[in-house]
Amino acid sequence: MAVKVLELHHHGIRIGPSTEDLSKALAFYRDVLGLNTDPGRPEIPGIPGYWMDFGHTQIHLMGVSGPSKYAKGERQDPTLTHVALAVPDVQEAKRELDRLGVEYWTLAGVVGPQIEQIFMDDPFGNMIELHQIGTCRCNRESAEGTETVD
Repeated sequence: MAVKVLELHHHGIRIGPSTEDLSKALAFYRDVLGLNTDPGRPEIPGIPGYWMDFGHTQIHLMGVSGPSKYAKGERQDPTLTHVALAVPDVQEAKRELDRLGVEYWTLAGVVGPQIEQIFMDDPFGNMIELHQIGTCRCNRESAEGTETVD
């Protein structure tokens, strides 16, 4: 068995936190790539940025320099570049990762009171995030009727 992945939700990209960095990132993703910002992005303390809509997915631009306040270690920082995938049940995904012997770490309550995120690295050091379907603004159809965000 494997973790059941339902959708690609977002790609997280780290940018600098200065006003100049944020303006430069917004100008590129909006004016060069033609993406619109998600006006419902929550205020995440210590992480300014934008969520750029792209069809049923998003690109999350995170303004951070050095470790974020949510980092649990050098490679355990949710603001590092990562790909986020939706799973049907985050608790079931954790049980399957445990069964498979895959190392992971979690964050809960950072971007929504009921949201738990699972983070792990693939064998090449690329960070992957798993979160429960319907808890992310990344795919508006999947999140319809929810008030939580990712």
